[in-house]
Amino acid sequence: MPMFTQLLVLIVFGSLIIWTICDRVARTQLKTKSWQDWLLDSTGLSIQGMLIPLLQITLIYQLYNYLLPAQQGCLQLSPIFTFILSFVVVDYGYYWNHRLLHRGWFWQVHQTHHTVTQMDVFGTSRNTLWASFLIIYLWIHALFLYLLADSTGYLLGISLTSALDLWRHSRLIISPHSWLYSYLSPWLILPQDHARHHACSVHYYNYGANFKLWDRWHGTFYPGKDLPAEIGITTPLTLTKKLFFPFK
Repeated sequence: MPMFTQLLVLIVFGSLIIWTICDRVARTQLKTKSWQDWLLDSTGLSIQGMLIPLLQITLIYQLYNYLLPAQQGCLQLSPIFTFILSFVVVDYGYYWNHRLLHRGWFWQVHQTHHTVTQMDVFGTSRNTLWASFLIIYLWIHALFLYLLADSTGYLLGISLTSALDLWRHSRLIISPHSWLYSYLSPWLILPQDHARHHACSVHYYNYGANFKLWDRWHGTFYPGKDLPAEIGITTPLTLTKKLFFPFK
């Protein structure tokens, strides 16, 4: 099952790259991306796709083994419940984590992610190199993988969340006139919804990752059926500061 969950993310990532290359507008946008942006994006993808999972299954897993030696595998839960735990409950925790990243000192760390000026799959993980340490996924996923006797459902939830994250950062939108849009739009964060979060004037809306429910509950939902004309923020930070020390 872990192999399948990794394969799911790779298939979605590869499919979105192929679609991006085949789409004329998306392909044109890629050609205009600067080498600094390519460096930020490729570094972020490498960290999120390789370093963070490695840290979770080695150092952080061992940290929990040291702190909670008697609790390894203590949670006997069904795969359906652990999937809901990963895909729904943790998603709500991420909603508040994301709101925190838009406040004060945390925003200075998170702002590099919002320098993305075009929605494409390569910019999904653009961030300051150590920003992942401020995101609950790093800590909470390793904790539950340590505590759960059977992590199959939980891993599936992680992979589906990662696949959706790649998709919602792309330009592959669902037509507002399609039946699929009418089915998914009421509850799922779509690319056009997340693009509104990245829009210059409204980046403080649509904090949810998987579900719109959290934004609707807390009054932070901003509707939109199409991609906004402009996204991203401008910052005087140098490339080095964006990568390592994003403070003025």
